[in-house]
Amino acid sequence: MGGFDMNTLMQQAQQMQQELANAQARLAEQTVDGTVAGGAVTVTVNGVGELVGVEIKAGGFDGADADDLSDLSDMIVAAYRDAKAQADALAGEALGPLTGGGGLPEAGAPGQLGF
Repeated sequence: MGGFDMNTLMQQAQQMQQELANAQARLAEQTVDGTVAGGAVTVTVNGVGELVGVEIKAGGFDGADADDLSDLSDMIVAAYRDAKAQADALAGEALGPLTGGGGLPEAGAPGQLGF
C-alpha cells in the first residue's frame, strides 16, 4: 500500500525554501536602473526593490528654485517607479519557476515583494 511519506514531504519543502532563499540572495546582488528626462535622473535598485543609488545630472536643476526642486522630486519618484517595475519583473522571472508563477505567498501589496 502506497503511503504518505511525511519525511519526503518535509525534505522537499526544505529544499524549496533553500532554493527560494538562494534566488532572493542572487536578486539582492543584481541591480536595475530607472531613468527619466533623458538621463537627468537615474535611480538604481537591487533585484528585491531596495534603493541603492540616485544620480542627478549636474547643471540640470537650480537648487534655489522651488519649482525645479519640485520637478526634481517628481523625477526621482518616477525613476524609482521605473526601476522598481524592472526589479519586480526580474524577481518574477527568477522566482516564478520556484513559486509556480504565482509569486510568493507572503508577498505584500501588488508590486511589492515580501522580502
